[in-house]
Amino acid sequence: MSDRKNTKGSETGVELGDVREKIDALDAKIQALISERAGLAGAVRESKGSLDNAVDYYRPEREAEVLRGVRERNRGPISDTEMLRLFREIMSVCLAQQEPLKIAYLGPEGTFTQQAVNLHFGHSVRALAVGGLDDVFSQVEIAEADFGVVPVENSSQGIVSHTLDRFVESDLRICGEIEMTVHHNLLTLAKSLSGVERIYSHQQSLSQCKRWIHEHLPAAECIAVSSNAEAARRVRQIPDAAAISSESAAEIYGVPVLFAHIEDSRDNATRFLVIGRELLASSGDDKTTLLLAGEEVAGDLHGLLTPLARHSLNMTRIESRPSSTARWKYVFFIDIDGHAETEPLKTALAEMQKLSSLTRVLGSYPKAIVSRQVAEDKADSA
Repeated sequence: MSDRKNTKGSETGVELGDVREKIDALDAKIQALISERAGLAGAVRESKGSLDNAVDYYRPEREAEVLRGVRERNRGPISDTEMLRLFREIMSVCLAQQEPLKIAYLGPEGTFTQQAVNLHFGHSVRALAVGGLDDVFSQVEIAEADFGVVPVENSSQGIVSHTLDRFVESDLRICGEIEMTVHHNLLTLAKSLSGVERIYSHQQSLSQCKRWIHEHLPAAECIAVSSNAEAARRVRQIPDAAAISSESAAEIYGVPVLFAHIEDSRDNATRFLVIGRELLASSGDDKTTLLLAGEEVAGDLHGLLTPLARHSLNMTRIESRPSSTARWKYVFFIDIDGHAETEPLKTALAEMQKLSSLTRVLGSYPKAIVSRQVAEDKADSA
């Protein structure tokens, strides 16, 4: 029958016209509720008075609380990942009603860091592509950007040392973390692997795909560039070259994907840090990063960490980096569960201050919000 109200599903007998009418009604309600939420967000903004910038109204700790609630309430059929993405975009739009946040990231357009920006802040921000990690820090330091996003660790290749080293000399704070699964793809104008003589990519990506390269393109020259997106930009007019990059970069620069998901590790993920100028209040599920340095005496590091053990605090990571003050002297970056202004970490930090020549809180910030499906299925995911 032509009347859609009388159109039935071939197997279930569902009146499709009735279902569509219900969907239309729900869409109208959802739209009205989003508009109402935006109005309430505006009321919150007005209650805080006349502040200078969008960053003055942004509260990452509050946002983390909201998203954790979204994840816990979700019962499907939409996955945690998609539900979190939807609510992130709603919050992003509501915050940007008058002025969007400005977020600096390692460019050009199409990098994994830009994807991390969108994952954490939504798309209703002004993303500022810069040429290097130092530029991300400097843009936030001089307040040209409200926040910056920088890579700090990869699950297979380890720490991004330059990011840590930059914190030693910067007064910026860590305001958040992002965990993102990273898939590498071979982008090229060549019709087959036999036509590829050179591979461009960031050094980290070349390392993360080295077994695949050795097996499929052993004779190709590997050339490291500043970012994966820059690699895609370069090869868009070079038919005998390939780039290891993202699907996003393939679309932006018009370079076809010849092979997808070529990373050596099926669990390849990168952790990013959000950097800003202020310490955050507690969100209720936080992580604190410390910068430590001690004297060159036997057992000194053990002594510095003793307050953490005494107060039963969980240290999740420790990294050492050469100090700029003297040869063979080191500083330590330590991640601890908890917030610097809440007990028992607050007391432990006071004790550590007495033992260390340098104990600085780089940030207390909400832990990355990972969907339950991702966390549970990690061993089976690409």
